[in-house]
Amino acid sequence: MKWIACNESDNEGIAKSLIAAFPENRIFCLSGNLGAGKTTFIKSVCKILGVNTLVSSPTFSIINEYDSPSGGVYHFDFYRIKSEQEAFDTGCEEYFYSGNYCFIEWAEKIPGLIPEEAIYIEIVTENEQRIFNVAEKK
Repeated sequence: MKWIACNESDNEGIAKSLIAAFPENRIFCLSGNLGAGKTTFIKSVCKILGVNTLVSSPTFSIINEYDSPSGGVYHFDFYRIKSEQEAFDTGCEEYFYSGNYCFIEWAEKIPGLIPEEAIYIEIVTENEQRIFNVAEKK
């Protein structure tokens, strides 16, 4: 599955399509270069899910938690994580298996901890566009 965003305002439509395409899935792993738009896209998805608080990058806190009408939404950023053990020590597996939405930036740093049912979203910047390549298996 592939979506193309020509500008940031396209993210909301892509977010709606993503949630509609995977209604049973709760684990979404986002990859892409620094500045590709991972956090910006997660902000759009959170808006679609009804999160009414400020959504920001958890680069330093590792995990941000938001409330939505459908339950908790967890946003992870493992950019600064040095090992899977360090990520495991954050208690991330409890979040991953909670049944709540989890959006994971830099999941490629912790491949052994990611649940099998995760959806992978690679964001590629090309010219002025962002290309969202979505797959059910890495």
